[in-house]
Amino acid sequence: MHRAADVESRNSMYKDLVNAYYDLATVFYEWGWGQCFHFASQYPHESFQEAIHRHEYDLASKLGLSIVVKNNDGDASKTRILDVGCGIGGPMRNISRFTGCNVTGITLNPYQVSRGNELNLKDPYVYDRTKSVQGDFMDMDKFTNGTFDAAYAIEATCHAPDRVKCYSEIYKKLKPGSIFACYEWCMTDKYDPTNEKHLQLKKDIEEGNGLPDIVNTKVCLQALKDAGFEVLQECDLAEVQSGNGIQPWYQPLMPSWNPLSQRFQFNPIGGVITNVAIYWMELFRIAPAGTVKTQKILQAGGFGLRDAGKEGIFTAMYLMVGRKPGDKIRK
Repeated sequence: MHRAADVESRNSMYKDLVNAYYDLATVFYEWGWGQCFHFASQYPHESFQEAIHRHEYDLASKLGLSIVVKNNDGDASKTRILDVGCGIGGPMRNISRFTGCNVTGITLNPYQVSRGNELNLKDPYVYDRTKSVQGDFMDMDKFTNGTFDAAYAIEATCHAPDRVKCYSEIYKKLKPGSIFACYEWCMTDKYDPTNEKHLQLKKDIEEGNGLPDIVNTKVCLQALKDAGFEVLQECDLAEVQSGNGIQPWYQPLMPSWNPLSQRFQFNPIGGVITNVAIYWMELFRIAPAGTVKTQKILQAGGFGLRDAGKEGIFTAMYLMVGRKPGDKIRK
């Protein structure tokens, strides 16, 4: 699919692109990363998982839920939040625990829906407040307009071929006065489309992460406005959360010589050992056919993310918070 020369061809195939990618990658992600498929900067006192959860809680804190819960007679479980592009639902479960709210997630990939609901039912704290639904966030007709009290997306709407249409769909599903907050993958103003290295890094990220076309931060911000949202906040958290010993979001993709670390595969020797091990596992049918190719695609995507992040031409942490105009949410 990525052999298509023009961006429009890939954008038109976004459904096939997303499904093909996540059919291959989901198990790898869950095994190597956990149930939350996103990045986070890491403060000195935090473990990796603590940083991931804090990143989610920070986003949830932008949704104005205290007002919503108050309007629901103080019952958080009556508050409905939409998770746009929920994956296997790690953030959905964490945010439901954090807020006490009812969270519905939508994702295009059927396997992720099945796996997400399996994990939802196993969680004794949120099994009755979380649900994954199969669907396209570019066309969410299965949800009634004006039914959600808030919405968020975490590194998911980068799969949308048209941001205005995507954000407009979210806008329609929200009640007046509701807030949508998201973390976006974007190219920054430092990206130079005439620079061959920059072009290659962008291509590596797109191929290694099943993406159509990565757009600039300004494109996403304008799309949010064009969809009708009043912009409350926007910034690149990669710049805001830097210095003072804070590890950048791409730190997990940096090489390490610790053989017990998942980062070991990113040093030259570890990379060879990992690929050889996976090759033999596939040869002896311990791993399914295609595992080697999948590993190489994901690895190339990881290198692209890391190097583009270090160059400052790409961010996985562009924060936007928008409010749908209208009266504050009422019962």
